[in-house]
Amino acid sequence: MPLDTSRPLGPAPSSSVAKGDTALADRLRRRIKGEVKFDAFSRGRYSTDASIYQIEPVGVVIPESAEDVAIAVETARESGVPILPRGGGTSQCGQTVGEALVLDCSKRLNRLVSLDVERRVAVVEPGIVLDELNAQLKKHGLFFPVDVSTSSQATIGGMTGNNSCGTRSLRYGNMVHNVRAIDAVLADGTQAAFGPVPGRLDGIGPDRYRTLVERLRALYFREQDEIRERFPGIQRRVGGYNLDRLAPEDAGGGHNMAKLLVGSEGTLAFFQRIEIDLQPIPKHKVLGICHFPTFRKAMEAAKPIVEQLRPAAVELVDRTMIELGREIKLFRPVMDRCIRGEPEALLFVEFSGPELDPELKHLATLHELMADLGHGADSVVDVVPPAEQAAIWNVRKAGLNIMMSMKGDGKPVSFIEDCAVALEHLPDYTDRLTAIFHKYGTNGTWYAHASEGCLHVRPILNLKTEEGAKTMRAIAEEAFALVREYKGSHSGEHGDGLVRSEWHEPMFGSRLVQAFGEVKAAFDPAGFMNPGKIVNPPRFDDRTLFRYKPGYASQPIETELDWSDWGGFLGAVEMCNNNGTCRKSDPGVMCPSYRATKDEQHVTRGRANTLRLAITGQLGPDALVSEGTKETLALCVGCKGCQRECPTGVDMARMKVEVSAQRAKRHGITLRDRLIAYMPRYAPTARRVAPLLNLRDRIPGLAAFSQRVAGFAASRKLPEWSSRPFLETGVHGTGAAGDVVLFPDTFNRWFEPENLRAALKVLVAAGYRVHLPEMVEGRPLCCGRTFLASGLVDEARVEARRMLAALGPKVAAGMPVVGLEPSCLLTLRDEYKALRLDKAETMALAEKAMLFEEFLAAEAKEGRLKLPLAALPQSKALLHGHCHQKAANAVSSVESVLRLVPGLDVGTIQATCCGMAGSFGYQAETVDVSFAIGELDVLPAVRAASPDTLIVADGTSCRHQIRDGAGREAEHVAAVLARALAV
Repeated sequence: MPLDTSRPLGPAPSSSVAKGDTALADRLRRRIKGEVKFDAFSRGRYSTDASIYQIEPVGVVIPESAEDVAIAVETARESGVPILPRGGGTSQCGQTVGEALVLDCSKRLNRLVSLDVERRVAVVEPGIVLDELNAQLKKHGLFFPVDVSTSSQATIGGMTGNNSCGTRSLRYGNMVHNVRAIDAVLADGTQAAFGPVPGRLDGIGPDRYRTLVERLRALYFREQDEIRERFPGIQRRVGGYNLDRLAPEDAGGGHNMAKLLVGSEGTLAFFQRIEIDLQPIPKHKVLGICHFPTFRKAMEAAKPIVEQLRPAAVELVDRTMIELGREIKLFRPVMDRCIRGEPEALLFVEFSGPELDPELKHLATLHELMADLGHGADSVVDVVPPAEQAAIWNVRKAGLNIMMSMKGDGKPVSFIEDCAVALEHLPDYTDRLTAIFHKYGTNGTWYAHASEGCLHVRPILNLKTEEGAKTMRAIAEEAFALVREYKGSHSGEHGDGLVRSEWHEPMFGSRLVQAFGEVKAAFDPAGFMNPGKIVNPPRFDDRTLFRYKPGYASQPIETELDWSDWGGFLGAVEMCNNNGTCRKSDPGVMCPSYRATKDEQHVTRGRANTLRLAITGQLGPDALVSEGTKETLALCVGCKGCQRECPTGVDMARMKVEVSAQRAKRHGITLRDRLIAYMPRYAPTARRVAPLLNLRDRIPGLAAFSQRVAGFAASRKLPEWSSRPFLETGVHGTGAAGDVVLFPDTFNRWFEPENLRAALKVLVAAGYRVHLPEMVEGRPLCCGRTFLASGLVDEARVEARRMLAALGPKVAAGMPVVGLEPSCLLTLRDEYKALRLDKAETMALAEKAMLFEEFLAAEAKEGRLKLPLAALPQSKALLHGHCHQKAANAVSSVESVLRLVPGLDVGTIQATCCGMAGSFGYQAETVDVSFAIGELDVLPAVRAASPDTLIVADGTSCRHQIRDGAGREAEHVAAVLARALAV
């Protein structure tokens, strides 16, 4: 029967709480050591998670310690304000949004408190991220095995609150199977250690805790028959409270109270410390990728694979995700390498253990089983090298974001995403659910845990419309009825939150729903802890709680850049689904400022949320050009890491250009921005007084003066103007190897001309006819990068038109346009496409624009490069890739070109941005953050390199940061090759 929607299910989160309550904020600031954020921009950033909902909190506290947590809980209770615990904010069901005081544990409550290697037990604070925990455990040969796909941003506290599962739950179980004990604060301030309790409660304390145990045991014994009857008999069941875990576990009648808190979503207590079980890291893993001609065939194969082969994991990827993954440049190479043809579905089957040979035999058996199932042994692609396995698993882990990379208002929506059924029902269940989607004019993309019958599926809906919301409810009613028919679980992994709490009564029955209410009342009689989740929820389709509320629309904006590929600027911003991949802390490019500050304001997600709220008027009039938005974007270094590493392609670097342009139109630009932006135009004059300009860092007091007047950090040396700038033009070389244009960028031309001379020497030595652009309108060509960085898009457009006019004939003749500075050359391939210029001309130039190393690497690959090189005195080189090189996947080209030097051993620093990022590192207000970013990876790696190791960095900014922060001189790859020329 459909759910009766005529009656109210419970109140929406209270609207009587004063948002931004300054009195409460003042009290908290006086009493705690952590951060207190009650401004509208901070509240806006914490109003969403990875769900469809948006609810503005009362305020945000970032506690410094467990003591801060206890004080904040007490202060909020005294003020009548609910409490909402939050980790990475990646919940897909709305668990971490609400009209409450948000306590963000992720920034500082993130320690590994203790580790017992022999017992394989750890105690952690709730804000520690899974990947960061595992990085610390790895040296001991251990890991925490609940491997959720959001492992780079999910916190152990959040995973415990949700009873998370993960890819390998078939072997290791859910969080409830891996949590031993929890130290927690109750709503009334009681602090207690929740863990194993004996049958006899003599001596158990405090009194409040003992009373809880007695009351809950009595509830269990009263309802045990109903629990056995109504709780789904599958492992992937995380809905409601874990009443079944109150059952006696031993002959003495004891049980573990921590198991009840697992999956409680912050509605019962605030977790301070969590004791968890660890597992040995499997020494060997192998992966078989099974290809299927139809989706149903894949579903039919899941059960025999699991039951006959006992793998560690079986994960599904469907045709839609395959196609979307191939469109994402980060994933395209591995997809092409590991997937044959055009399958309708894939199953990733992993085997793992202490020895390799048994796992290889399992892989061979998988081939035999697939043949027995009628698919042929060649339907399995073996992936054995660990690096290749990691790459293909990264595609699967990014499944959610890959789905969300669809452009437009229609998005895959999470509300029935993790229903679970027994494997024998999987083929029919998926067929029938797909038919429901088609009935309502939509479709869904399937992926994830085929081993457990828990397939993630999101029908594509437009929740900006009333019709979309109605369709969502209709699908939910039929889908959950289908799940109940198969005796499955409506909540198999991601918990309840605002999405599924409404559906507990048809799933569990009124008696158990009442029991859930009794559990809540026993712990939190005033409904103080994360209200509206699990117990007494609002309607899940209440549009006033949605991210896209009734009336949601963009304010009129005349954009400076072309956003038509996304349907407008707002559409591009909305590509952020709040999944939080940008919060990762591994040494990838994204997001360097977040890695340095750990502040939600300074991560791509936080910036995108602010822009969305500003564009739609939710932060007040003119918020897009306000100081709040300026501050939000202040630490964005424009690295383009998000453009490459965000699977939905959020390009914050380009968005910052747009916002800077809007602000420049309204407020103008500063003297410092003007000096930077117009440098290419005044450089021909400035170089004539280069000795005077270079005195800034030689005469005491001038650096401090420049900081006071223009904002250039006195602690930084500015680049020195060269007395011999690169002013060469014309044609050089024989042309035996072909023709190429060498584009001299502003930075190398006026500050480090030796790099351009080195590049010219190398290209000529290789037999190329090198064309150097002539002056146009009395001055050199410029890519316009400095104007874009300052928001002067019209001026950048002027420079771009000059470039297109001058280089167009060369491009038409088929000549590559080669440049040295990544930020400049790659502007021709990226930003030019958004400048509303002639499309054919910009595309033609973009296709021919190549970094120096890309050009040489491509020529070498085709066997055309004839470059006479000899060994250098140095035998080792350490490479730092410029962020834009990484975004363009060009670092491998630098590596391959350096390896052309005989005997040169090349290593690459696994690093985020160096921290200099153009002018960012020279600004007085950001110089400290610049060095902090550098200290994450790059600077320590350079300092650790031996004195005779070559340090290579193609970015002007990177070389300056390495010099200032590590005291080493880095070289451009062109300079290295020029020195190695055997002529």
